[in-house]
Amino acid sequence: MEKVNRIQFLDGTMLKIIAMVSMVFDHVGDMFFPDLLWPRMIGRLAMPIFAFCIAEGYQYTRNKNKYLLRMGIFALVSEVPFDLAFEGTVSLAHQNIMLSFFLAILALKLFDLIRGEKKEDTGKYGIGRSILGILSVIAIAVVALLVKADYTIFAVISVFLFYVLKDARQFVRMGVGVAFLAITRTVGYYCTTGFSVIPLLLYNGKRGKGLKWLFYAFYPGHLLLLYVVKCLL
Repeated sequence: MEKVNRIQFLDGTMLKIIAMVSMVFDHVGDMFFPDLLWPRMIGRLAMPIFAFCIAEGYQYTRNKNKYLLRMGIFALVSEVPFDLAFEGTVSLAHQNIMLSFFLAILALKLFDLIRGEKKEDTGKYGIGRSILGILSVIAIAVVALLVKADYTIFAVISVFLFYVLKDARQFVRMGVGVAFLAITRTVGYYCTTGFSVIPLLLYNGKRGKGLKWLFYAFYPGHLLLLYVVKCLL
């Protein structure tokens, strides 16, 4: 992480909270106020921030296998609340975002495994192995599309972009990651996706208080709560 400026006051925990609040606006708008655009527009901030946090989590976790397993478990836990909230019944029509992030983490692991270490003589990665690593990411992205995971290929590739650019200048890393989602998903209320670059540029590289389990539990928990409220209304 490059030198932090004074205006960079958001740590990882704060970024996740911003993304969570944004996601709640999105889901409340989708479930209760489908004719209102502004809650969905606020909700567009969530995906780029979460994608970045997944990339950061993978980069700094002490155990990448446990990180992958944890995301897989919560993807399974979240599927029923996700289906109930948006389909009203258990269905395979559309899978939750945690499955997308599970596949994204899997793609990063394959990429690192195939690309290998930097060459001692040049200090750079091998071109051939890097290309094969990128192809493996694309393959996992296609899997996300086939299983109809939320954000499909866009989730996997956005996480990959945030990860592979980890050594680039912050404005380049954030700009490219957000631009990918903004350009590929800019239809209707998705037009506000680009504003997520603002909190990301304010990131100071610090983890914050963590609250790891809260963030994992929040996703299925808030979906289940919204479903119950919808049933009571």
